[in-house]
Amino acid sequence: MKTKAFFLFLAALAPAQAFAANQVALDNNVFVERVTTDAGGKERVLLEEPKIVVPGDRLVFVLNYRNASAQPADKFVITNPMPSAVRFAGAGSASAPLVSVDGGKAWGLLETLSVIQPDGTRRAAQPADVTHIRWAFQKPIPAGATGKLMFRGVVK
Repeated sequence: MKTKAFFLFLAALAPAQAFAANQVALDNNVFVERVTTDAGGKERVLLEEPKIVVPGDRLVFVLNYRNASAQPADKFVITNPMPSAVRFAGAGSASAPLVSVDGGKAWGLLETLSVIQPDGTRRAAQPADVTHIRWAFQKPIPAGATGKLMFRGVVK
């Protein structure tokens, strides 16, 4: 994949509306997951800043949030489009995100969703079908509180 395309899908992750509406600042980072072996033969997983990505590279998306308001942020929701060049590979956060496989019209856990086939039949949704990811906070985010959400993807 070309570097320009990589930066385009990084730009698609910026949830600017969430900051304006709720005073919750979001900072997005993307890392390439590399597995190396040290001198002793032990495998280590490293997260590196992506310079160039190629099909098959495993990515880790990290969303740091901070409530910049003096008030709790209630009913806060973060929605991210899944970059078209990346296949969803699961969540790395304690709370599983909801996903959409229809461009954000319907939401659910991946294992509960289905996709309509060209012939009108339905099949179980797969990670490659995910178009959007959403976290809906069940509790208010206290003033000044911070946190981190993660999800994984594989470059197509």
